[in-house]
Amino acid sequence: MTAWKEAYIALGANLGERERTICTALRMLHQCDDIRVTRCSAVYETDPVGYEDQPAFLNMTARVVTTLEPLALLDVMLGIEHQLGRVRDIRNGPRTIDLDLLWMNGHISNNDRLILPHPRMGERLFVLVPLSDIVLEQEKDLHAFVRERLGTLEGKEGIRLWGRFESANEFVLSASSGD
Repeated sequence: MTAWKEAYIALGANLGERERTICTALRMLHQCDDIRVTRCSAVYETDPVGYEDQPAFLNMTARVVTTLEPLALLDVMLGIEHQLGRVRDIRNGPRTIDLDLLWMNGHISNNDRLILPHPRMGERLFVLVPLSDIVLEQEKDLHAFVRERLGTLEGKEGIRLWGRFESANEFVLSASSGD
């Protein structure tokens, strides 16, 4: 039997129906036989970073458990982006959906397709703030990293609480289901 591993994914969108697209991406992740969404952060509206001539983003994070190895999980995520109309023509530019694999328990990767942990997650409030919603103290290394980095970054005015997706609850396993 293949073991389930925990992973954290960042989701963002700034084109089209942002809320609906993020919910659809969560649903698509959860419907994959090898992936279960177990926790979802609040949703934050954030100012663009890098390429600034674009609409504000909605950003959130999700904790998943998966039997997939990191590159296979990345392939599923890239497939979801493609199905939801993601176009990569401007670096850090507008997008219908963006899924980033941030961290996967027990996995370090540094190749041309995937770097784990994500090399810039500690520099991005639009990742750290939602992560702080869902990373528990029991996840010692990641929890300590998120808390430490949040204390050193400025620019918190560029991130605003948007709310929670009520429909996200359908993806999250109950505490009694054990993940």
